[in-house]
Amino acid sequence: MHPKRLPVPVAATLRGCLLAGMVLALAGCEAREAPLPGGPVAQWPAVGGDVDGQRFSPLTQITPGNVGALEVAWTYRTGDVSSGTGEHGPTAFQATPLVIGDTMYLCSPYNRVIALDAATGTERWVHDPRVDLTGVYTPTCRGVAYWDGGTAGVCSRRILSATLDARLIALDAASGAVCEDFGVNGAVNLRENLGEVRTGEYYVTSAPLVLGNLVVTGAFVQDGQRVDAPPGVVRAFDVRSGELVWAFDPVPPGVTPVSAADAAAGATFTRGTPNVWGAMSADRERGIVYLPTGNPQPDHYGGEERGGRDFYGTSVVALEAATGRPLWHFQTVHHDVWDYDIAAQPVLFEQASGKAGVITTTKVGHVFLLDRDSGKPLFPVEERAVPQSSVPGEHTAATQPFPTLPRPLHPHDLGEDDIWGLTPIDRKACREQFRKLRYEGIFTPPGFETTLAYPGLGGGMNWGSASVNPATNVMIVNSMRVPYTVELRPREEAANLDGNDQVGANAQEGTPYIVIRGAYLSPWGTPCIAPPWGLLTAIDLDSGEVLWERPLGNLNNLAPLGVGRFLEWGGPNTGGSIQTASGLVFIGATLDGYFRAFDSATGEELWRHELPAPAQATPMTYRVSAAGRQFVVVAAGGHGPLAYAAKGPEKLGTLLGDTLVAFALPE
Repeated sequence: MHPKRLPVPVAATLRGCLLAGMVLALAGCEAREAPLPGGPVAQWPAVGGDVDGQRFSPLTQITPGNVGALEVAWTYRTGDVSSGTGEHGPTAFQATPLVIGDTMYLCSPYNRVIALDAATGTERWVHDPRVDLTGVYTPTCRGVAYWDGGTAGVCSRRILSATLDARLIALDAASGAVCEDFGVNGAVNLRENLGEVRTGEYYVTSAPLVLGNLVVTGAFVQDGQRVDAPPGVVRAFDVRSGELVWAFDPVPPGVTPVSAADAAAGATFTRGTPNVWGAMSADRERGIVYLPTGNPQPDHYGGEERGGRDFYGTSVVALEAATGRPLWHFQTVHHDVWDYDIAAQPVLFEQASGKAGVITTTKVGHVFLLDRDSGKPLFPVEERAVPQSSVPGEHTAATQPFPTLPRPLHPHDLGEDDIWGLTPIDRKACREQFRKLRYEGIFTPPGFETTLAYPGLGGGMNWGSASVNPATNVMIVNSMRVPYTVELRPREEAANLDGNDQVGANAQEGTPYIVIRGAYLSPWGTPCIAPPWGLLTAIDLDSGEVLWERPLGNLNNLAPLGVGRFLEWGGPNTGGSIQTASGLVFIGATLDGYFRAFDSATGEELWRHELPAPAQATPMTYRVSAAGRQFVVVAAGGHGPLAYAAKGPEKLGTLLGDTLVAFALPE
């Protein structure tokens, strides 16, 4: 039975501590309600709260009335932070910790797995897998997974961690010792059956998915490098032995996929296929795993070299959990040549009518609500004609899917009147750039002339996904509006490039063209479009309607002369939100360095705290005993590449950190 729907007012109401012109005083607001005695307790057993990805907690000790009294309860520093070396790029501490019992588990950007006392932050154990970071664009680890075998003894409870040098490791949850019976000496080599893998080309950044006695993982494949890129295979291993149980080789119909049995006999999985670098989710009762897929390689040219590998590209794919057999898939972008891969974890929900659904949020700014069993849209989706490519050899799709509900969260069009700057000089420079760009809407295909990519390669919505309160059926999602530029050039120009960068120049080997990508920024380093550049949106999952929308973030660290903290214009953001049963939304994500709490019913900001570094991570919350406090925890680590995109290379590395910050009400 679906819980009774609670009323959700759309209009925001002003609370006592929010005086006009005094936004910065939020951090000092006093509690108006005493902390509640008793109440529920809850852990956080998966990076998404649970395998459904809802990022929801039943906890109620922290409320809209007392959230203003939150204070730092403890901090923990991993020590793993770097602005980048010749071997790897700048770190991004993006982990969402787990809490099981009274222990917290997290990973550092260098894949060190750490266990802490959940009440005090005191370190219990650390496992250092000593990963090889050579060639890794952004060292990060967004989380680990937990398995409980239901028995006593060494490794009866396990932490599963996937690494930046492509290993899947099993550790004893109690001690951090390697589980020697898993794989070879406690690890599975994820490079097996892939064929040639270049340095820094294939690794894992998202937490594995544990379902029953299986641990399932995909991997990140470096963007835009070559047609013959490493396979995008998704594999399930026995959580005890590390034996490969099944493999999903995402090849189109008519092509025989490589199976787990084939791999055991030495076969190589199909190369250049769509990969799954984001977090997966699952329906335990139905026995279904839901995958968010990327586009086939390379990113910005999809001529004959792709060989039909678009079939599962940029899609939500449902697999039978026991076998890996595909059940259905829904493609959010056809023949993706924009790098609009689905980064966000699919999120399960149930409408008041009893209809079971799955949410996918996309870089395009589209939200698709799909039937969990069939993949069919719960609200109409229209195929609309889109601009076509003039690049020889390219064959862009004639139409693209547009959801009717929820409405798109990113603009579809941009005109010269929308071009903006902090000063008239800025605006003039941005307009001059705009007149030289090709732009015909969100699906303007890359070409030989410089094309405006809006949304940019970061979205829209990215890996932070959405949070869902199952009692109100309200989803919260953050998004950004930061345009980029894309330009194809003949292959012979590759010799003139200074390097081959993840964001800048992409080699696209095996095609006739290289690609150059860049940010569309003003001389001040701000986006050339009018704010807001970051938004927080609430959507009613029963009606599909937007309930409220507000800017997320200010220009702290972005605008000159320190005035940015007063400009609540929304900003670039990466990371996600959580919701609690008391009606709160917690989110960091923004470059301004603040961690915030909002009223989930109105969107009103209730509290903020400036962190030691921006929190490009998704928070979590827990309360391990009825006598204890509810904690809200977020990783304050910054994100070098996001800072680069927003401000330019002179700011690279200045917004990084390594601090895990835990908040609670005063004892």
